[in-house]
Amino acid sequence: MSGMSVVDWDSAVREAREATGFRGEVTGRTIAAVRAEVRADRREEFDSELGALGGGGAFEAFLDHWWTQALADAANDEEAREHVIEFADLAIALRVRAEGGPTHTADAVEQMITGPAS
Repeated sequence: MSGMSVVDWDSAVREAREATGFRGEVTGRTIAAVRAEVRADRREEFDSELGALGGGGAFEAFLDHWWTQALADAANDEEAREHVIEFADLAIALRVRAEGGPTHTADAVEQMITGPAS
């Protein structure tokens, strides 16, 4: 896990669990752990994206996305999926904050993705 220590990541996961009440299993945030948990029909896409990566922020964004996807793939139903995504989003935000990275509101992130509202 790049510049973040395991203790810091564990703290982010623990804090996200407390805030969201999520009690499910948490896949490790490593390439091997995430690849093992992603649905089989998504592994080719995972491998292709991994092979095309550079370093730095792109790698972290890739790992964040696929870690969340692996957790969501394991959810039993839509409600569980929404809950695990809420947990994963918060854990990632806490990781980014601990690393001194930028923090954005949900609205700001949505605008970055979709562009300004008309």
